[in-house]
Amino acid sequence: MAGRNLFVDLAPFRASRAFTRLWVGNSVAGIGSQMTIVAVGFHIYDLTHSTLAVSLVALYSLLPMIVAGLLGGMLADAHDRRTVALWSAVVAWLCVGGLAVVAWGGLDLLWPLYLLTTVNAVASTILSAARSAIMPRLLPADLLPAAAALNGIGMGVMVTVGPALAGVLVSSVGFGWTYSVDVVLFTVAFLGILTLPPIVPDGTAEAPGWRSLREGASFLRHAPNVRMTFLLDIIAMTFGFPRVLYPALGAILMGGGAVTAGILTAAFACGALLSSVFSGPLGSVRWQGRAIGRALTVYGICILGFGTVVLTMALGWWGPTGTVGEARVAPIMWGCLFLAGAGAADNVSSVFRTTILQSAVPDAMRGRLQGLFIVVVTGGPRVGDLYVGLLATTALLWLPPLLGGVMIVLLVAILMRTVGSFARYDAQAPTP
Repeated sequence: MAGRNLFVDLAPFRASRAFTRLWVGNSVAGIGSQMTIVAVGFHIYDLTHSTLAVSLVALYSLLPMIVAGLLGGMLADAHDRRTVALWSAVVAWLCVGGLAVVAWGGLDLLWPLYLLTTVNAVASTILSAARSAIMPRLLPADLLPAAAALNGIGMGVMVTVGPALAGVLVSSVGFGWTYSVDVVLFTVAFLGILTLPPIVPDGTAEAPGWRSLREGASFLRHAPNVRMTFLLDIIAMTFGFPRVLYPALGAILMGGGAVTAGILTAAFACGALLSSVFSGPLGSVRWQGRAIGRALTVYGICILGFGTVVLTMALGWWGPTGTVGEARVAPIMWGCLFLAGAGAADNVSSVFRTTILQSAVPDAMRGRLQGLFIVVVTGGPRVGDLYVGLLATTALLWLPPLLGGVMIVLLVAILMRTVGSFARYDAQAPTP
């Protein structure tokens, strides 16, 4: 029994067929979404041969995604959440179909790619806010940690299978077929949404607008535990997300070029996926605030460890630095180990942060808080990219993760002592 309890708890699948269909639909459609994200980058680079042009996809969609997160949350609190999810899914699906039409038509224009990907990102963000607000209505509160872990597995599959599949399809059959495959995969998402019952929010909510947004902000001001989940995530993503260093590490210190950058990126994702697979014990954790604090402390230590590996390479302790053609295997392996640990710790924190958000927030306010959560998740990594990029201008590639790891450990310790209600947060009596 103990061995089986180590693995992810599948009870949410047994408890709710609606959750199962929604999970399957989201996971399959997510593979296609990740595939299209990569394919669009390839497509734009194929037209322009410019990395800057590729990066503009994220820049153009950032502000609309933030607005969509807030709007999606307000819509999910004012209308039937099944209807909000369905219409946003239809818009996202039509955008993918539009990309397929552009590719099959041989239109060598950038603006349709930017426009369609931006609208797709907006619709997908609204869909995510509605779907997250739906989840607690499908399952009892004690199964929400297991559901969050299952969603972590789904996300892990998406970000590993989708990009790999995109590379194979683009190189073998071209952009038209790649987008068309996503059109087909996306239809599975409708299976989960269409079979849901109407999910009308409890109570009454303001129509989407400033009053609704102020109501959500006012609730957050008086919800220290929920506010802490946002703040801790911002700290972790700002100071502990060194992904923009990977290309330079592959070219300058660790060697191996783009291959090393890809391996380092995959290590974080693999750690997160493995921690979801072995997430069985998480369902029995009662003091979830403390668990988040401990998980993020481990996260900071792992980022500090990664920075230490980079520092020792810069000091020559591993011998001569690598080149693009010659990778330094030992430090890469140690770096991957620390990044995998960081990914696992971040996923554990995410499971409990999601659980607190879904169980402690009243249903009438859940959509707006999910929308704010999406804004944090969207903006945090980009703030982290800016932090790392600015410090990396010193040419000390070890400085951002080394300093960032120390900052995470210190700030988490200070906040856990300062906000006593969060350290005492009890899953058996959830309070916002």
